[in-house]
Parts: sequence; structure tokens; C-alpha cells
Amino acid sequence: MSVIKITKPALDKIIAGKVTEPATCVIKFYSNGCDMCHNLQPYYKSIAEEEQYGDIHFFAFNVDEYPPIEKMLGFNGVPTIFLLKVGIPRRRMRMLKDPENPNKATWYTSNYIKDFLDREK
Repeated sequence: MSVIKITKPALDKIIAGKVTEPATCVIKFYSNGCDMCHNLQPYYKSIAEEEQYGDIHFFAFNVDEYPPIEKMLGFNGVPTIFLLKVGIPRRRMRMLKDPENPNKATWYTSNYIKDFLDREK
């Protein structure tokens, strides 16, 4: 699948549990002014296109469009990645923890993201 940029109304629908069809969603929060976010983009897109993750919906949300989202979801800074299981009775939402040794260019590495997806999906 490709990465779809979402707007605040779409993000609200996903987070509020208003998606009725069961799905696994991954959302990368980014900012236009974040070099790490831009550097991470091709890796995130590549993961989204891998066959083993074909059943996951990959999204990207620009925090500049709604800055309070960081406080609402309890994260501080971008890039930040969440995995959500929606459309199920007990909706689940997990945030990818900061790596112990962040990549200086992208913050997260591809393998770090993949390990998270494999554990949580």
C-alpha cells in the first residue's frame, strides 16, 4: 500500500474509534520543518509498500495542521509513529518508543519500525 496523507477530520475519525471495519493503521506524525521527518519519508514509504505489510493502512499527518495533537496523544516531537487497531470492540493504540540510539538523520531506522509492526500487528 502507499502512504496516505490525512487531514484532521480523518485523523479524528481514526482516533475516536469511528472506523467500523476492523483494520490496522499506522500513522506517522511529521512536520514540514523537520529534517528527520523528511529523511524518514522514503523509508516509511518503502515499508508501506512491502508485501508483508499489505494488510496495514499507512498514513501520515502533519502536526503543523493541528499542533494540540501532540499533547492529546502524549508525545513530544516528531517524527512519531503510532499503530492503531480500529473497528474492534477494544480499540488498541500503541506509540513507537524512542530508540535508545536514534539515527541522526531519520530518528527511527527501518528495522526499528518493522520490529514494532511485527510485534504489534
